Amino acid sequence: MTWHEVKYQPELSRTFLGSPSILRLDDGALLATHDYFGLPNCPKNHENEESLTSVYRSEDDGVSWTTITHIMNCYWSSLFWHRGAVYIFGVSQQYGSIVIRRSDDGGFTWTHPADASSGLLFAGGAFRAPPNYHCAPVPVLEHEGRLYKAFEDANPAVHGPSFHACVVSAPVDADLLNAENWTMSNKIPFNPAWAPADWTPLQRPCWLEGNIVVAPDGALFNLLRLNARPMVNRAVIVKVHDKGARIAFDAASGFIDFPGGGSKFTIRYDPQTKLYLALVNPVTNPVWTSQRNILALSVSHDLRNWRLVATVMRDRSGLSPEDSARLTGFQYVDWQFDGDDIIYLVRAAYRGAIRYHDSNRIIYRVLRNFRALL
Repeated sequence: MTWHEVKYQPELSRTFLGSPSILRLDDGALLATHDYFGLPNCPKNHENEESLTSVYRSEDDGVSWTTITHIMNCYWSSLFWHRGAVYIFGVSQQYGSIVIRRSDDGGFTWTHPADASSGLLFAGGAFRAPPNYHCAPVPVLEHEGRLYKAFEDANPAVHGPSFHACVVSAPVDADLLNAENWTMSNKIPFNPAWAPADWTPLQRPCWLEGNIVVAPDGALFNLLRLNARPMVNRAVIVKVHDKGARIAFDAASGFIDFPGGGSKFTIRYDPQTKLYLALVNPVTNPVWTSQRNILALSVSHDLRNWRLVATVMRDRSGLSPEDSARLTGFQYVDWQFDGDDIIYLVRAAYRGAIRYHDSNRIIYRVLRNFRALL
């Protein structure tokens, strides 16, 4: 596999690399971010929470990368470009406040969300006191004059049915740093009783890391990862109503087969082919419910029926299939259309990682002429 390494983290540090996000700027440079996780050793803030993000630029199409700054109290965050500025949008720390920052110089410097007029949009509670906001580097969608992003509120702050799905939105022409311009929907927890009757009983199921997408008929949906072991390769669809003010879930139609639906994915729509694309981690052996050692391109014409069209990363280390599933992960991918190509950033656990989840590398890659694969 050919790639360019943005960051390598030595395993002895017991610090791991998470939440990659990638963006092509209008000057042609590439901007990349990631955060750090792994208690007790990774960087933490005054509440003993993981909270640090690093920012990188590349001036040579991703061949080499320069660290240009670090942002404290910035976590699980998405980069996006809007009206001449770069924004980074996520939470202040693991299970923190919802915050947004703006950069007017290509990522070198950023605003600070000190209060409700400067980017502190929805305040979280003190250490693990609700609300405990959660998200991932998923798309910020512009649709009919508003911007949308999916979040969750975890109460308590552990994976499971406590994760409440929600959506935040604002007018496209508003000051995005002003909390008064943002609306949050109602919050819906995942109810294990919704699971289809023929499913195996689920272990602490939850939905998380949603993608706001526009369906072919113009309806707005939040398509979420479904973490519901031992069931694999499923996702859920939550409908967004009233310009983001309300969400609703219909258990009769809300579950879909989705290869890789148990791990974080990013969905974007290609107007040229009229297809939805996602980079996913399909589970090929149901025994390996957390399998992330294969990264594949998946496509759909309607958001409900998905098919895998290409494998874009797989383990070439020579490990046995069992050890590869245990130790290797090409995961949490963020990606963008880049002309005829797809550029993508991978949180990789590869060649020396402690386990598949504990990523030791951030990798940049390009999928050339992707439409030929569809």
